[in-house]
Amino acid sequence: MSSSYRAAIESLLSGTDVSLDGNRPWDVRVNDADFYRRVLSAGSLGVGEAYMDGQWECERLDEMLYRVFRAGIDRRLPGLRVFWAGLMARVFNPQTPRRSFKVGEQHYDIGDDLYQRMLDPRMIYSCAYWRNADSLDAAQEAKLDLVCRKLGLEPGMQVLDIGCGWGGAAQFAAERYGVSVTGVTVSRNQAAAAEERCKGLPVRILLQDYRSLDGRFDRIYSLGMFEHVGFRNYRVYFETARRLLAEDGLFLLHTIGSNVSLETTDPWIERYIFPNSMLPSMAQIASAVEGLFVVEDWHAFGPYYDRTLLEWHGRFRAAWPELAQRYGERFRRMWEFWLLSSAAGFRARRLQLWQVLLSPNGIAGGCEEVR
Repeated sequence: MSSSYRAAIESLLSGTDVSLDGNRPWDVRVNDADFYRRVLSAGSLGVGEAYMDGQWECERLDEMLYRVFRAGIDRRLPGLRVFWAGLMARVFNPQTPRRSFKVGEQHYDIGDDLYQRMLDPRMIYSCAYWRNADSLDAAQEAKLDLVCRKLGLEPGMQVLDIGCGWGGAAQFAAERYGVSVTGVTVSRNQAAAAEERCKGLPVRILLQDYRSLDGRFDRIYSLGMFEHVGFRNYRVYFETARRLLAEDGLFLLHTIGSNVSLETTDPWIERYIFPNSMLPSMAQIASAVEGLFVVEDWHAFGPYYDRTLLEWHGRFRAAWPELAQRYGERFRRMWEFWLLSSAAGFRARRLQLWQVLLSPNGIAGGCEEVR
């Protein structure tokens, strides 16, 4: 039976330039014949779990998955779990205010020691801007400055950071542009770290769901949080931002995006990395902002995320001897599979990165392009 399963996998891989048990860096080396059955029965979930369990290896996992994604082979794997998850998402709302804290607990609260070693000194956990940068630290500062310049920050402004992470962006805006920042997160670890990082600055950190926010802000930005909102809540998210934003204000949305409209996420990502997550499409964002905002600028730089993820992966691997005892081998394989499969997705242009600048009523004369 395993020979027929293997033949089926070989048939799927035909045309991808990926071979089973080949000797090139992007070829798959199978350690356990049960790998074939798991892939054919569970699709992407089986692929990821089999890698976590050591049933297969690949020297250049990102290059292998890039070839698979580019050929669209993953779309031909079994989709029952995806269908079921989509059906449930249409019936239930997986991203309710109560459930919104789950991703904080499962992903962001696993340990700041991991993120401190993997990320730049400001711990910015979103795509860096490599246009004129040659290091991760410089590219993340360039991204933060890009956001601040697009928003036209000026001293004394009240700014809202939706999904403030470990406070690095709020710290940057307060120090470099003289603004007061309110940051909100659903992660206890992030909230505590952000408060410590921003001590002595005009920065307030809140541990709560974005939907319960009150106040009035001159500017709003959100960096890498919209992926946790969910398609059932896109309109509510933008209605909340509109309610909180001054009439002459600006809102910058920085988000990963999908080329197609989805109602669920990859089952492996859902189970192991980002529970209740979902990538928006252009159409879904456009529909959700209709009648609430004018789109002033839509800036795409998804290929930069490939390089960002490879930088994170390199730092993670270098730090692994310090982390191994706490996290364990299965976690290492899970984390590397996530980082490198994500890099492959951006390299194959299956995933995008957008910065969307929005205004409530339209800027008279238009918006100057900032890059």
